[in-house]
Amino acid sequence: MLSTMHDHPTLIVPEQVLLPDGVHRGHAVLVDQGLITQVAPVEQLHGSAATRVDLPGRLLMPGFVDAHHHLTQTFGKSLVFGEPSEIFRRVWVPMEQHMDEEAIEVAVQLAAWESLRGGFTTVADAGARIAGDLGQLAEVTERVGVRCVLGFICNDLNGPAVVSSEDEVLAGARRHLDRWHTRETVHPSLAISIPEAATDAVLTSVSSLARDAGVPFQIHLNEHLAAIERSLEATGLRPLERLAQLGALGPELLAAHSTLLTPHEIALLRDSGGAVSYNPVASSWKGNAIAPALLLHELGVRVGLGTDGTRSDAFRLLDAAETAQRFGHSMAVGDSCAGGGWTWLDQGLRGGADAVGLAGRVGEISPGAYADLLVVNTSTPEFVPSWDLPWELVRLANRDQIETVIVHGKVRLVNGQPVDWDGAQLLDRARAVSARVVSSSPIHTIDPSSGEHRSARSGTGARR
Repeated sequence: MLSTMHDHPTLIVPEQVLLPDGVHRGHAVLVDQGLITQVAPVEQLHGSAATRVDLPGRLLMPGFVDAHHHLTQTFGKSLVFGEPSEIFRRVWVPMEQHMDEEAIEVAVQLAAWESLRGGFTTVADAGARIAGDLGQLAEVTERVGVRCVLGFICNDLNGPAVVSSEDEVLAGARRHLDRWHTRETVHPSLAISIPEAATDAVLTSVSSLARDAGVPFQIHLNEHLAAIERSLEATGLRPLERLAQLGALGPELLAAHSTLLTPHEIALLRDSGGAVSYNPVASSWKGNAIAPALLLHELGVRVGLGTDGTRSDAFRLLDAAETAQRFGHSMAVGDSCAGGGWTWLDQGLRGGADAVGLAGRVGEISPGAYADLLVVNTSTPEFVPSWDLPWELVRLANRDQIETVIVHGKVRLVNGQPVDWDGAQLLDRARAVSARVVSSSPIHTIDPSSGEHRSARSGTGARR
């Protein structure tokens, strides 16, 4: 019955529903024309003329928000396992620059499907380094069904060379903002890859334009020691300090990573109203440090969770977020609570929504929000017995318990499979296209493959 909910009003009656203040029983959710219109105890909505769908043994919850993704990088995921930090120079840029229209379509479709399978109904793409039109990314995400906050890269530097004028950058940015304002599931954003990829004038102008338009300004910030040292050498300032000096810190900021923050920089973030995408899996795979996400949260800094394109599994991301804070900070001070579970659930939902500029519209079940929803099977050994469902979602849930994924009131996946296009055909196509792209790209990796690593260690080789 959920499969027809986009055609007429539907009253969803789950066993449990996750609302902004926690888990409730005996509540129903009314969905109409892609929006949540009412949330109330079942008896208050019992007389509704909507089609009723009962979901015993199921949790209805909001879809998760991936506050930092790279949709065009999915072909290179396992190429970077074991690689040192700045893989964008050796893998991502060379690969993306050798992707044609077919490769972009297949990569984005694959990434969008994986996101939905993992429970992400909204992803913030931080900007693609491709030669083609971003309209292709928008069209593919719309077709697959994931909601996309689509970043437009506004770099004017390539190394020391100026590649675009400030007027050219701003003209492109304004076209991007104007292009998507009427779309249901595409929301514009502006981006600069890293502070050193833009002149002072462009950093200032682009952040100001994003602020005036009310859209996120995405930028990779204070992620690696190398980037901080380059910034200090070139400007005498750390990357975040440079943005602050230029007036480019504000509520529009969506700073990816921010793993290396001084106390002064934390204060700057708090006072400016900027948001951080805490990407714990990326930190464990290629980082120099863990973002102080729990401290930022307690100080009132806006925090969402992002995958950085690593592994699009929202429940595993929650677990990684809590575990990284526990190992990195809480254990040393005897804080066994480490956020109490709900903190990481909230950052994956409403925190992410706020960070990507969609507060109140995604990441929560409330009247006026988009009907971006997950139906989770709680009649499984992981949830029986159940004593504290928010903690259980952080520690015990996994994506195979997500039975149905709904975006803008339309069912997109059932048991992980698309309902209106051929997933098996995409996988066959992705195998062929990814092989072509990777083999033709000047990718340079440093560490060996797992098999090479095993052989070296079992012999006399000294490679890491």
